Amino acid sequence: MRISKPKVAIGFIVAGILTVIFGAILLFSGPAVMNDQIKKNTVIDPKNNLTYTMWKDVPVPFFMSVYFFNILNPKEILKGEKPVVEQRGPYVYKKRIQKDNITFHPNGTVSYLEYRSYFFEPSMSVGNESDVVTIPNMLVLGAAVMLESLPYAVRILISATFKAFNEGPFLTKTVGELMWGYDSKLVEFLSKYLPGMLPSTGKFGLFMDFNNSNTGLFTIFTGQDDIRKVHKVDSWNGLKELSYWRTPQCNKINGTAGQLWPPFLTKESTLPFYSPDACRSLELVYQRQGTFKGVPLYRFVSPKTMFANGTDYAPNEGFCPCRQSGLLNVSSCRYNTPVFISQAHFFNADPVLLSYVQGLSPNEEEHGLFIDIHPLTGVPLNVAVRLQLNLYIKKVQGITETGSISEVVMPMIWFEESGYIDGPILTTFHQNLVILPTVMEYMQYGFIVLGLVMIIISSLVYHRVKTRRNKFDDGTTPVSSAGTSTEDKEPLLQDEAD
Repeated sequence: MRISKPKVAIGFIVAGILTVIFGAILLFSGPAVMNDQIKKNTVIDPKNNLTYTMWKDVPVPFFMSVYFFNILNPKEILKGEKPVVEQRGPYVYKKRIQKDNITFHPNGTVSYLEYRSYFFEPSMSVGNESDVVTIPNMLVLGAAVMLESLPYAVRILISATFKAFNEGPFLTKTVGELMWGYDSKLVEFLSKYLPGMLPSTGKFGLFMDFNNSNTGLFTIFTGQDDIRKVHKVDSWNGLKELSYWRTPQCNKINGTAGQLWPPFLTKESTLPFYSPDACRSLELVYQRQGTFKGVPLYRFVSPKTMFANGTDYAPNEGFCPCRQSGLLNVSSCRYNTPVFISQAHFFNADPVLLSYVQGLSPNEEEHGLFIDIHPLTGVPLNVAVRLQLNLYIKKVQGITETGSISEVVMPMIWFEESGYIDGPILTTFHQNLVILPTVMEYMQYGFIVLGLVMIIISSLVYHRVKTRRNKFDDGTTPVSSAGTSTEDKEPLLQDEAD
């Protein structure tokens, strides 16, 4: 039995058409299937082993790097001269995060307490916790500004109290004491006779309330009903909005808890999140795209308007009373202490702030705040949140500890909380979200190209065979140069019917 070449060619043409159709189906359905899988795996659900574990225990190593602004001329500052500081550090702490008291609710939300603890990493630090530095004494210089409006006689009494407890305008302590607390007779006295005035009893430290503590009761959406709301905060400590600020807009609790975001981000998206430490919601904006260890990312950064004052950016009027742009007054949520948050080294702030202090040199690479995020899943790949703690100081009549200090927003420390995906998690992430989609994309176009090639070649063969057959039927069988007919050299395959 001989097989007819035209029929074989037609068969290949049909197969090619089917292959093209299959490739086209993959082209249109592949992304939809991928997106559906991302939705299923992004929902906060104990059944999603990998993503639920990432959310619950945050296996990515996080570090907090702390830099102190060591004061070099404390005596001259008291005489009204410009402060001169030198940066010391980083003093690096490994941050351990774990969620507890996880409770799922029928309305598609989940509540939890997130505990954080810090462990000093000498090998990653430049210096040790025993290093001695000098910074402003918040208990004295901060209190002086807070109590400025009291009667003069009361201010003199307050100054006498500082002297009685041997509290001066500046503190010279070890890094460990300033971070996690040192014994203070003044704090002990205030805690006893004026309870509630200070957050601590007996000790005072800049990060004392951070270690082995939780960030409050968060209730967030699981995404079960609407994937666009996954990780977004429904309430914090039972509150739908804050009461620290002057306008409803500023008091809103927007965005996520700052660890994960909803999937399918675009360049027009923003990254809003609520920060209990900053006492407000913050929002980052798209800057550029890139890759992190082979994984595509979008970089989001802090806009210049984040800490702009109400004059430069009207929506921020509710965060006032304000000073220069680049400063956030958090006194309303920090026991009325004149504390201001800014970006490190006053990056993105009013340049006049740099003229008041010598020793600062801001640049985006070292001091800018950013989050590199995988846009398809909303999972951060590389994070660096950098903020600075500043104290507003000035001369206050009657409180002699303030001397002739010039009015200045004095930087005390800045810190960076950073982390990035690595190890087995990165490998799994890369395989499932980079390699697999790439293979699927090549397969889609591969089937289409293969099908088109099959159609073209089979059509050419079919046309060639039909042409030869027509010539043979007309009695004009072509002859080769050797005198042998092409029909003899290459006989047509015929079936039994021929």
